[in-house]
Amino acid sequence: MTAIARNEAERVRRGRSAGRLWSDGFGEIATRALQIIVVVILAAGLVWGMRVLSTVVIPILLALIFASTFWPVTKWLRARRVPAALAAALELIGILLLLTGVGWLVTWAVRDEWDELSSKAQEGFGQLVEWTHTLPFSLDADQLTEWRDQLIDWVTSANVGAGALAGVGAVASFVTGLVLMIVVLFFFLKDGPVIWRFVLRPFSGEALARAERVGDKTVNTLGSYVRGTASVALVDAIGIGIGLVILQVPLALPLAVLVFLLSFIPLVGATVAGILGALVALVANGPLSAVLVVGVVVLVNQLEGNFLQPVLMGRALKLHALVILLALTVGTVLSGILGAVLAVPIAAVVWGIVKVWDGPDRPARWARPGPGEEA
Repeated sequence: MTAIARNEAERVRRGRSAGRLWSDGFGEIATRALQIIVVVILAAGLVWGMRVLSTVVIPILLALIFASTFWPVTKWLRARRVPAALAAALELIGILLLLTGVGWLVTWAVRDEWDELSSKAQEGFGQLVEWTHTLPFSLDADQLTEWRDQLIDWVTSANVGAGALAGVGAVASFVTGLVLMIVVLFFFLKDGPVIWRFVLRPFSGEALARAERVGDKTVNTLGSYVRGTASVALVDAIGIGIGLVILQVPLALPLAVLVFLLSFIPLVGATVAGILGALVALVANGPLSAVLVVGVVVLVNQLEGNFLQPVLMGRALKLHALVILLALTVGTVLSGILGAVLAVPIAAVVWGIVKVWDGPDRPARWARPGPGEEA
């Protein structure tokens, strides 16, 4: 055997040995670990890029959400042969008027009474801390005070943007993002299907069919989620507001408005607003009124969870509570209050895409239920 042949045989033998190293149990673990590392690095890079370009990404995302929410109106106008530009202009004006009206209502209801609402909530928390001292077991008063301060800071940071627009740079970023969102929203409303067909040009065959399913599912999920959440938030605000009025709790209107706004943060928003209402009731009317307010909040939340959400949003948008909590945590860490509001609809979109990955009613292979499991 020549030296060249021996060298070639040695290379083949070493290659087979290396292949056996990667094909055994430890090799499979190492392969999966490398794959996970690559995926995490790509995801971290994507999140980092989105945070750096948040002035562009967030307005585009908000425009997509609004366009998806009002897509039924767009189809209704198109069916009546309204020109695309005119339909988009009418919808855009309607959206801006709606947002302006909501902002005016919030400002009118909360601004003049915010100081009183905040002071009563703090006073109620103080009474609650004093009551805990009468319990047979002791609680850490310093820890309770720290939690109170953190809650006050969080609520204050969400107070209709107070302090969030401090500084010329922040104002400029806000105005830039608002103008960009309005322009992008107009084109989404006017040429949304045309823009999507342009994006799909590189795809063909099964990849094209999958991309079309993903696009349709994204629009349907975002639209259904926002419309359903707004309806649920309105019912929560009306229900809890009526309860506060019946119980003669002061500041019922600003509390109801806070319930509506915070209900867009699933699972925890309406509860936080209900706690504020209970603290105000504790100061104004005593412990019995506070307990009744808590009962009203629990009753409305049960009505929401067992009736309103299944009817208005459907099972397709229902996420497990753990998924919602994780999404809220990640969104809040990355983008504060706005991240908490956007995290759950984004998670719903991701899960919706998974459920149509291999077909209209065929989830991705790893997400398919096993025998005897619920779909």
